[in-house]
Amino acid sequence: MTLTATESILWTGLTWPLLKLLAAMAISLLMALFIESLNWTHNLARLAAPLIRLGHMSEAAGASFSVSFFSGLAANTMLSEAYDQGKIDKRELILANLFNSLPTYFLHLPTLFSITAPLIKGAAFAYVGLTLTAAFLRTAIILLISHFTLPVRELSPSPLTSQTRKSIDWQGAMSKTQMRFKRKMKRIVLFTVPIYTAIFFLNKWGAFDSLQSLAASRMTWFDPRLISIVIFHVAAESTAGMAAAGALLNTGDLGAREVILALLAGNVIASPMRTFRHQFPYYSGIFKPRLATELLVVSQVFRVGAVIVMAALYYWFTR
Repeated sequence: MTLTATESILWTGLTWPLLKLLAAMAISLLMALFIESLNWTHNLARLAAPLIRLGHMSEAAGASFSVSFFSGLAANTMLSEAYDQGKIDKRELILANLFNSLPTYFLHLPTLFSITAPLIKGAAFAYVGLTLTAAFLRTAIILLISHFTLPVRELSPSPLTSQTRKSIDWQGAMSKTQMRFKRKMKRIVLFTVPIYTAIFFLNKWGAFDSLQSLAASRMTWFDPRLISIVIFHVAAESTAGMAAAGALLNTGDLGAREVILALLAGNVIASPMRTFRHQFPYYSGIFKPRLATELLVVSQVFRVGAVIVMAALYYWFTR
């Protein structure tokens, strides 16, 4: 039996991506719960000990930071577990989530550069360099804020001595993980599925595209030739903006400086809506929807603010 066009769209655009997201969240949840059940949080935290100590953060935040170099989902799940168990308060949860943005950026850095380099050639080094510097800038600011707002903590000596390692109860850890996984996964499914579905249909009906296009069209002060880059970057995916920028560069209509500023502007306008569309469903599953909203809003304020600062500096020093 062949699928109708509507059924095919629902399968490829909604059901299959949602199933893959839930599977990824389940794997990340199992990983985070198993690490916590084996008391490996301390060892992971020691990998980021200098930064964690500087920011007066807890071992839970340090472990999450280390894990985020490999999986942002697992890192957020660890933070959620620590928050639910009272190991960290809301302030540290927000700061730790922001702190994890640097390793998350590094996760996407190879993909970002592999897309930008062929399309905008040498300008890719400046654009990627500016966004990377923005990531370091917001991380430094977050460390300063956490240093002055969180109480001083010291990482305790490693509890996993040779004697402790011998007594690790793998079966007990797996049993504890399984019990907590069932409870946590139910909540993840309960929140993620309806929110993901709602956002899918809003996106299908053009709600997000209309908002983003409206924001881009309001930039009347921008060079008209650059509007196309911004609109493509905002209304489609960032690759479309890169392609438009590459075309204008190759024809000589625009210089690298103008193209880089246009891409940064598109980045600032598109990022909040794109983040909400892609991250809010699974954030609402890991955290509660209200807390997920707070985390994403604060994250975007720091991210967009850092990019605007770097764009302003680039504009000033390349005049």
